[in-house]
This record gives sequence, structure tokens and C-alpha cells, in this order.
Amino acid sequence: MPSPSVRALNLLLRATRKPRMATERAARARLAGSEGIAIPPALLLPGHVVRRREVAGRPVYTVLPKRGGAPERAVLYLHGGAYVGPITPWHWWLVGRMADQGTRIEVALYGLAPEHTHREALPFLERVYRELIDAVPARRVALAGDSAGGGLALALAQRVIGAGLPAPGRSILVSPWVDATMTNPEIAEIEPRDPWLASIGLRISAEAWAGGDDPSMPELSPLHGSMEGLPPTDVYVGTHDLFLPDVRLACERMRRAGVRVDLEEAEGLFHVYPLVPCPEGRRARDRILRRLRGL
Repeated sequence: MPSPSVRALNLLLRATRKPRMATERAARARLAGSEGIAIPPALLLPGHVVRRREVAGRPVYTVLPKRGGAPERAVLYLHGGAYVGPITPWHWWLVGRMADQGTRIEVALYGLAPEHTHREALPFLERVYRELIDAVPARRVALAGDSAGGGLALALAQRVIGAGLPAPGRSILVSPWVDATMTNPEIAEIEPRDPWLASIGLRISAEAWAGGDDPSMPELSPLHGSMEGLPPTDVYVGTHDLFLPDVRLACERMRRAGVRVDLEEAEGLFHVYPLVPCPEGRRARDRILRRLRGL
């Protein structure tokens, strides 16, 4: 049974988050009011070294532990937000925890819809990845992301492998959005139980992110891309997460391609639960951090 914290958060999310996506009017208002870049919070700064640079005109933050010398492993982290929402303190907190493991974290802030689309994001992220593997061996690099950022991380892995670049050592995907079409019939069965996501709002965000392109193309829906050559992949998803059916399909296709996949389905948990302050989220975060230490 989910913890009391999760039951309380379910009520809070249903009252505050779901209404922003549950109707076309609300979703379009959210899209029109999407915010720009969010900087690292002050609480991250005392325990870490934070450096900012620009790559292809976009900001990239490097977060390092203050002690322990130059890290020998790295994570390229891509935040969620349905391609319209900026990085949040929850994301930065996870970034800080990952850096505390003696890991270099690259936070690449891709442009958000509706001003930007996937056509700009993937070339930008490939360039960040190329720069990173010039400094850290690819086998000691993890691609990580949550929600939309998880889908981007998978699409990026497919892109760099397809381009003949060295594959990363691991992928860590938290509630990844792997199919922008949202056409899986099993989604309708989960939607009443999901306290956060709504398919109508996601489709509107995906339409803006696609910028007129077919949402089923692998750059937007990596579920339909090549799974050949992908690195070992850890996936975290709750059973009350709208993305669960497509996440299961993606894991099945990866396994058929010979990819080592570790899928954790958390009973009764909602979207991106490893980022959330609850006992189940803490256990998932601890597991993620152990994986990083093994890079």
C-alpha cells in the first residue's frame, strides 16, 4: 500500500496539477504562459561548484561536488515539464544529490515549446554530448531524464548511436514520455487513477513541440526508434502514471533488441515519483545514486 505521504500527495496533485492539463482551455493557457529559463536555486550553491556556459546559444550548467577532485564519471540530465515547463527545484535537488556521489552533472536547458521545437533540441543535445565525451569516457557517462526529459534522453541515445558516436555507459529514465501520439488504448484505463497527467494537455504540448512534424517520428516518439545498441537502461514508473503502457512497450522493444533493461514499477505511485518527497521516492533515488556510483 502507498505510504501516507503518497496518499496526501495524490490529493494535492489532483487539486493543483491535474487541472492545468485536464481541459483544452487550461492546457493552451499553460502553453501560452510557459516560462523561460530557471536558474539553479540558492540552496544548491553552498555545497557545489556550479558553472554556466552556452552551447549553440543555449545555457548549460555544470554541477560538481565541492570536494573530491575532478569527477571521473558524468551525467547529462534532461528535465521534464511536457516540453513547455522549465526546470524546477525538484530537478535541481536531484541534480545536487547526483553530484554528491562524485559525479559531474551537465544540465542542458533545451528551448521550450511553443517558441522552440524538437528540431532545435536534439542537435543542441548532441553537441553537448560530444563535448562531454571529449572530457569523460563515454562508458562513464549516463544519460538521464524525467518525463519529457526522459523521452529526450532516449531519443538522444538513439541519435548518437545512429551517428556512430560511442554509446553512453547507462541510461536512467524516470517516467519517460516515449510516445508523443498518446494513442495507446490502455492510457484511457489509467487516466482516472493518474492524479497529475491528462492526455488532452499532453497532446497539446506534443503538438507544439512537434512544430508541424508527425508526432510518431522517432525524434518525438523514441518508442518507434531503433533500440539496437542502447546501453543498459534503468526505468522507473508508477502504476498510476499515464505513461505506464508506453513505457512497458518501450522496455519490451529494448529487451527484444538485446538491451539490458531494469524496469521498476511502483504500485500505486504517480508520475516522476523518484523526484518527490516520499518514502517510495527516497528509495528510488537511493537506487539511482547506487547505479551512478557503479559507472
